[in-house]
Amino acid sequence: MKRVFLIVLDSCGAGAMPDSEAFGDVGVHTLRSCASSAALKIDNLVRLGIGNIQGQEFLGAVDHPQAAVARLAERSMGKDTTIGHWEIAGVVSPAPLPTYPEGFPREVLDAFTEATGRGWLCNLPYSGTDVIRDYGPEQLDTGKWIVYTSADSVFQVAAHEELIPLEELYDACKKARQILQGKHGVGRVIARPYVGDAATGFRRTANRHDYSLTPPAPTLLDALKDRGLDVIGVGKIYDIFAGQGITEKVYNQSNADGMAHTDHYAGQDFEGLCFVNLVDFDMVYGHRRNIDGYAQALTQFDQWLGTFLPRLREDDVLMITADHGCDPGYTATTDHTREYVPLLVAGPKIRPVNLGTRASFADIAATVAELLGVEYDTPGKSFAREILKEDAL
Repeated sequence: MKRVFLIVLDSCGAGAMPDSEAFGDVGVHTLRSCASSAALKIDNLVRLGIGNIQGQEFLGAVDHPQAAVARLAERSMGKDTTIGHWEIAGVVSPAPLPTYPEGFPREVLDAFTEATGRGWLCNLPYSGTDVIRDYGPEQLDTGKWIVYTSADSVFQVAAHEELIPLEELYDACKKARQILQGKHGVGRVIARPYVGDAATGFRRTANRHDYSLTPPAPTLLDALKDRGLDVIGVGKIYDIFAGQGITEKVYNQSNADGMAHTDHYAGQDFEGLCFVNLVDFDMVYGHRRNIDGYAQALTQFDQWLGTFLPRLREDDVLMITADHGCDPGYTATTDHTREYVPLLVAGPKIRPVNLGTRASFADIAATVAELLGVEYDTPGKSFAREILKEDAL
């Protein structure tokens, strides 16, 4: 194979993992919640075989699916974006990243204040939209950062774009990333810019940036780059991997923007991996528990997919998966949910086999490495020989 397009539908979970209750998630299932909405119309995904994946029969199984399908378990101890993507790229995280349900300790906040020259507000787990509603007016009065977290391993900094320039916010987050190492090494520091006022309402902008920990071991991306192959990050992929292993990057303003970028790269003669994250499913709909919005976003992706599939070249492979769940129908929290994820693999040389339930997201990394002819040591197990047609072996 020459090119692999790996698309992560951020948070599109496929049902509760056996240990989900230990993560505070009972009976969660992102895709099932979306299926309750009349807005969900995913004919192309159904034709590929999404309803043939174990536990997804309610979406409609077909007699002759067009893709290889599987359900993937997460071996890493978490349910967040960072370790989900790291595992997709071959690195399993046996210990959870630190979380701060009571806010960050004084030593972290004092260091952040000294490094940035501004004080802070909040320092609590909070919804991103609620925190700017509740603390936006005070930030405009005081100029202090709004610092908050969630159930995930994140240090989030919100700043009004008309008060604090974006570059100052980004610089502050880079400084926070330097501070948050070792025992306080959260998975991501996230810049959360917003605009608006108290009278008309505050709203987040698309100028978010994530600053992740460096992966603790070499990933598939490193292996591909070291062999001279292209590794193209679309969306927040560059940020998730702290730039490590990426040869080219482009950010997304929306899912539609990410799909347009993927179309662009489909027309380029690269060799290697195009790794795409579509974050709106998670950020705009999952965390806000918007079932109809999530379903509509999946419908829009499905419509785009119908135009993208015919563009696959003879030596192309398309993989569609997710990094965790964020069940829009689960109202106990507004956080990510511990779920299996779906996997669909399509292309001219792919056999439509059912791979059942696989033990790790890292099976993707092992398979991509084998498809592209690169050696890579990972706990994942390749299924390349199971999905390739005989004449492609």
